[in-house]
Amino acid sequence: MWPEVMEKGNTSSFEGFILVGFSDRPHLELILFVVVLTFYLLTLLGNMTVILLSALDSRLHTPMYFFLANLSFLDMCFTTGSIPQLLYNLWGPDKTISYLGCAVQLYFVLALGGVECVLLAVMAYDRYAAVCRPLRYTEVMHPRLCGQLASVAWLSGFGNSLIMAPQTLMLPRCGHRRVDHFLCEMPALIGMACVDTVSLEALAFALAIFIILAPLLLILLSYGHIARAVFGIKSAAGRRKAFSTCSSHLLVVSLFYGTIIYMYLQPASAYSQDQGKFLTLFYTIVTPGVNPLIYTLRNKEVKGAVRKVLGKGGAEG
Repeated sequence: MWPEVMEKGNTSSFEGFILVGFSDRPHLELILFVVVLTFYLLTLLGNMTVILLSALDSRLHTPMYFFLANLSFLDMCFTTGSIPQLLYNLWGPDKTISYLGCAVQLYFVLALGGVECVLLAVMAYDRYAAVCRPLRYTEVMHPRLCGQLASVAWLSGFGNSLIMAPQTLMLPRCGHRRVDHFLCEMPALIGMACVDTVSLEALAFALAIFIILAPLLLILLSYGHIARAVFGIKSAAGRRKAFSTCSSHLLVVSLFYGTIIYMYLQPASAYSQDQGKFLTLFYTIVTPGVNPLIYTLRNKEVKGAVRKVLGKGGAEG
């Protein structure tokens, strides 16, 4: 009952928002706390391991693992920007977040989500070069180009957020402070507005074409060329090897884009809060947690790097 009381009282003394989250399902909060905390710790451990192995083993100093290390760092930042606040809200009765905290969270959720869209497209281009241009791969994917492509991904995501986050936060809400979500996410905040948001939704859709749909189109084009090249390989062993270099990335793309398209490419009026919460929970904690497993499971290079690093540690100890 206390959130309603606060909204009826002097709202000037409370300059923040109330993250409703899963408070309408109190029996789930403790279970979710354990699940979210477990996935968060696994996400940090898994992604930190990928970053360290990519840095310590010279055999992993390749474009593929350079971009994978970027993705791992991105996933760590993405979860750290939202999960601690969610754990705090799940643990006790306090569901509040300050206005500044909400603004920072919204900015980084939008920014890092945009970075991942573009980065996945960059990684698809890397796989295209590896499969379709194997003899010129090192010449095409030289270190300077890899750095430039990674920079484009990071700048695109943060640039998009620099436009959308302030526009979303400045919407009039007529005193409404209850966010029917567990984080400050754009669709939920737009849904709270007490004014017509058609123009803002149109702007969001236009930017989403460049941040979400254009990278997805590049991914599909890359894999169209890859599929044609793979089916042209005569040996079954060669086809399996080519497919194995791309299957992990395809699975990550499917998991990420399947949820992000539902979240950001539909009108706020058609947005289902319950579905939105659980889908956001999926790409906030599950996808970043399983990404390292998807990329490293059955990966001989990573297994070799683990043995090398552990072997050195044992020798030095």
